[in-house]
Amino acid sequence: MRDVARVLIRGSGDVGSAVAHRLLRSGHEVVIHDVALPAAPRRGMAFADAIFDGTCALDGVRARRVELEELRAAPAGDEVLVNTAPQLGEVLAAVRPDVLVDARMRKRAQPETQRGLARLTIGLGPNFVAGETTDVAVETQWGDGLGVVLRRGPTKPLGGEPRAFEGHARDRFVYAPVGGVMRTRAEIAQRVAAGETVATIGDEPLRAPLDGILRGLVHDGVPVSAGAKVLEVDPRADLSKVYGIGPRPRRIAEGVLQAMALGGR
Repeated sequence: MRDVARVLIRGSGDVGSAVAHRLLRSGHEVVIHDVALPAAPRRGMAFADAIFDGTCALDGVRARRVELEELRAAPAGDEVLVNTAPQLGEVLAAVRPDVLVDARMRKRAQPETQRGLARLTIGLGPNFVAGETTDVAVETQWGDGLGVVLRRGPTKPLGGEPRAFEGHARDRFVYAPVGGVMRTRAEIAQRVAAGETVATIGDEPLRAPLDGILRGLVHDGVPVSAGAKVLEVDPRADLSKVYGIGPRPRRIAEGVLQAMALGGR
């Protein structure tokens, strides 16, 4: 692996964004690719809002949405570039990455084989098999193995409960009761009361499950599937837990950096 690698990251959520942040700060050139309307809830901890607003910042690093032409013409040396071209093949041709990181964190989807799309391919999350779907994988489940680089075999299967904050675990999340377009005027970090309507999907109201501040909220106008996680209330009401890179994404990002240093060996 050359000293300065060109890295293409799939997914603009909190994990993919933490990886992008860490790699850019380590001197690499970083591009994020995602869909045109990503359903990322933790937008205060991610670069996802660059897709909606054109630019955004995360812990001192700027991300900017660009078209394919700019990916072909300019290196991403001092900022993260974000693109939403519909075909991954177009982005691969424009970026010509040394490293491809699948950070979409699709918990129940079976990832397609991505080996050969770059000199090194790295899978994050459940269902990746190092040496088969990607060259290596990084464990993303909480525990002693979080951030560990796997060179052979599968990551841990999806399981376990979310971490508890002040006694609240899964009950602090709201999942879409139906598929449809998310509509909301609320914002990340806004204080809400239990039972307050925060958003709607069609005629279905989405109410805050407890008192606190919004840590997660899918952007207004984004289509979501039934059962998708669309809202999260943090009872701690601490802005430092809503903005910036969280401890789990940070450890995963360190694992990606280690995988790049190993070069798939």
